[in-house]
Amino acid sequence: MILKYIINVLKLIFFIKIFLILSLPANSELSVEEIIKGRKALFSKNYSTAKRVQTFASEGEFDKAKSLMIKMSENYKTLIEYFPDNSKEGFKTEALPSIWENKKEFNDLMKKSSDDMIKLASLFEDADDVRAILTQMMWSNCKACHSKFRAPH
Repeated sequence: MILKYIINVLKLIFFIKIFLILSLPANSELSVEEIIKGRKALFSKNYSTAKRVQTFASEGEFDKAKSLMIKMSENYKTLIEYFPDNSKEGFKTEALPSIWENKKEFNDLMKKSSDDMIKLASLFEDADDVRAILTQMMWSNCKACHSKFRAPH
């Protein structure tokens, strides 16, 4: 009974966080600094989450990994809104001009990354080689974005 209550509270908190994240970019009163810091935070969150996905999947904890994949998928959808024209420079952004020069390609990659996380959640449990499928459907999207749209660091 208490476990069910805790799960419901956690679900509510998750949906509130998603709502807030999704509503932030639509708010025209966000400063450029808030936009850049927001997108950097989401990318950092996805990276740390991806490492946790890999750990859980390697340990056979597929339900935990799937839950994190769904969060990553939502983050990729949200990131599309975090690259308005006025956020090309400043505040230590590592975003390259190629994002704005190839906006459709960038947005398509974010959508593909989101879709791939959902597909991966349904496939990887039955995969013969978990590491290979994670590389193919998760890490390769990170690499594709970093190689074209992020400054080397």
